[in-house]
Amino acid sequence: MTATMTALLATTVEPLPEEAVGAVAESAASAAASAPAALGNDLDLLQLVLHASIPVQLVMVLLLAASIASWVIIFRKKKVLDRAEREADQFEERFWSGAELSKLYAGSTGRNREIGGLEAIFEAGFREFGRQRQRRGADSRMQLEGAQRGMRVASAREIDGLEHNLEFLANVGSIAPYVGLFGTVWGIMISFQGLANMKEATIATVAPGISEALIATAMGLFAAIPAVWAYNRFATKVDRISVRYEAFSEEFSSILERQSHTDDTPAAAPNVPLR
Repeated sequence: MTATMTALLATTVEPLPEEAVGAVAESAASAAASAPAALGNDLDLLQLVLHASIPVQLVMVLLLAASIASWVIIFRKKKVLDRAEREADQFEERFWSGAELSKLYAGSTGRNREIGGLEAIFEAGFREFGRQRQRRGADSRMQLEGAQRGMRVASAREIDGLEHNLEFLANVGSIAPYVGLFGTVWGIMISFQGLANMKEATIATVAPGISEALIATAMGLFAAIPAVWAYNRFATKVDRISVRYEAFSEEFSSILERQSHTDDTPAAAPNVPLR
């Protein structure tokens, strides 16, 4: 044991030859230089799309068109809903400021512009209320029911306009991932089919085809995620606006009911055409 330890201590460690050190350094430098290039090739999405098969490219084009259409609808719907809330705030401020209903009605119908939202509901209810009051034999109940029918129709028309194209966002959000998955499955199937004529199958052989196919799934998610988020947000906002319209209709119905009981003379009715 002592002889072995003495022999080990007596052994000298010789340095590597300069040629070996240079070879190791050169291989490390080449590996470091090739890593970013390989990473850049892996992230070259355009080349992956261009080298994909025709069915996969068609799926990508379809998903890209759906994504663009979704973003157009998202921006337009946001503008429409923001305007509806802003107009509702402005009309409620005028309505509860103590102005006479006949003056509000004249202001809504006298201006050459298209009204909407709460103002359209008010105009429809007050117009029908005036028509019922001008008819002979119409009691207060018939007057109120006519006004409520008019407001329900106007409210349904306004809500239908706010919900327009929301179903498209819902369809894109639910279908786009499956369309992308179809493109991925097709691309992988083509990649494995190409292995039939090869004697040696390696990961390097099928990796390019699988990468191209997986782009379809990524594009499907890219189209679906914003559509689902926008649909949930806009649907919630439409529900809040709908509740606001219903609350206004109920409050306005109470005002018309009190007016029909306190003043039953035809002269007090708004001057609206019977049509």
